[in-house]
Amino acid sequence: MSTFLSQQLIDGLAALTLLISFALLAQHRMLSVLHWFAAQGVLLAVTAALVAYSSGEHELYISAIMTFLLKGLLLPWMLWRVIRSLHVHREVEPLMNNGMTMMIAVVVTLFSFHVIQPIAVTSELMTRNSMAIATACVLLSMLMMITRKKAITQVIGFLAVENSLFFAAIGATNGMPLVVEIGIAFDVLVAALIFGLFFFQIRHTFDSMEVDAMNASLIHKDDEE
Repeated sequence: MSTFLSQQLIDGLAALTLLISFALLAQHRMLSVLHWFAAQGVLLAVTAALVAYSSGEHELYISAIMTFLLKGLLLPWMLWRVIRSLHVHREVEPLMNNGMTMMIAVVVTLFSFHVIQPIAVTSELMTRNSMAIATACVLLSMLMMITRKKAITQVIGFLAVENSLFFAAIGATNGMPLVVEIGIAFDVLVAALIFGLFFFQIRHTFDSMEVDAMNASLIHKDDEE
C-alpha cells in the first residue's frame, strides 16, 4: 500500500471519528450513545491497525487488538449491563438545547484546527492531518461531559476523552510505548468497574442518576441538619 493511499485512508478514518464525536453529542437515548461509543472503539482499533501496517510499528497491532476487545466490546457490554440493571434507557434534556450544543461543537472544532494546523505543518508523520481532528475529539468529549445531566452519560464522555487521547497519541507519535498503553488499558478497565459500583450506590442513595437531583438532595439534607 502506498504512503499516499495510507494517508488518505487514515484521514478518512479521522473524519469518521470526528463525526462519531458529533453523533455522541447529538444523542438522547442511552443505548444510542452506547452504540456510537462502541463504534468509536472499533474505529480506533482499525486506525491503529492501519497505522501499524503503514509505518511498520508492529506493537500497534497489539494495541489495535486490545482497543477492539476493551473499547469496542468489553466496555460497551459492561455499560449496557449497568444501563439495563438500572433501567435507564433515555437521557433527560441536556443542560442546553441541541442546536446550541452543536454550534459550540463547531466552534470548538474550528478552534482545534486553528491551533493545531501550524504544528501539523511541521510534522513529517503520515498521520499529521489527523492531529487537529484528534484535538477536536478530545474537546468534544469534554463538552459531552459538561452538557449532560446523567452520571452515566458523563462517564461515557470521560471514556470518550480517553479514546480521543489514544487517537491523538497515534496521530502525534504513531502510538505510545506498548507498556504504557497496556497500563492505561487496565486503568480504564478498573475505572469502568469502579464507576459501575458507584452507579449502583448512587441509585440506591439518591434514587436518581441525574446530577441536579443529587445536588438538590444534598442541599435538602444540609438544610435539615
